[in-house]
Amino acid sequence: MTANAPDFDAAFFRSALGRFATGVTLITTQSHDGPQPIGLTISSFNSVSLEPPLVSWTLSKKAASLPHFEKAERYVIHVLSAQQLHLARRFATGSQEQRFEGIEVGRSPNGAVMLSDPDCAAWFECYNLCRHEAGDHIIFIGQVERCERSFHQPLVYHAGDFDLTPSHEPLSGD
Repeated sequence: MTANAPDFDAAFFRSALGRFATGVTLITTQSHDGPQPIGLTISSFNSVSLEPPLVSWTLSKKAASLPHFEKAERYVIHVLSAQQLHLARRFATGSQEQRFEGIEVGRSPNGAVMLSDPDCAAWFECYNLCRHEAGDHIIFIGQVERCERSFHQPLVYHAGDFDLTPSHEPLSGD
């Protein structure tokens, strides 16, 4: 038995998927051919397993950064807070050099490139455990080696925008 052909086009499918609110992450690693940091905004982050601690995310096969992530031993997934909307937008467009311009980066405990921004809601340092081809994307499974969290409100993406993310702290009486 095989699956039936869809009765919708890609634009409608994308719109339907947009009805599911997601968190927003920024994933960083190092260029496979030099010290240049590589980073991009992703909303396809998910937990996979607690024992062992595994997470997943996907990247388009057309992404210029794909070879860097495929060859990376480790990467860091930063869960962005509502205060980091500017980073989500910045790392979604432009060249890698422009994305990191004026951004302070450091190293995770095992040496992966990561943001030095204390406003992240959480971060996960991952060993690049495996990858799986799925349609026009690659699914990355990362084994979490280190993680930290804060109590900052997370950035939320919904229906093609950040419309569910409060832009300010509630005032008393709101």
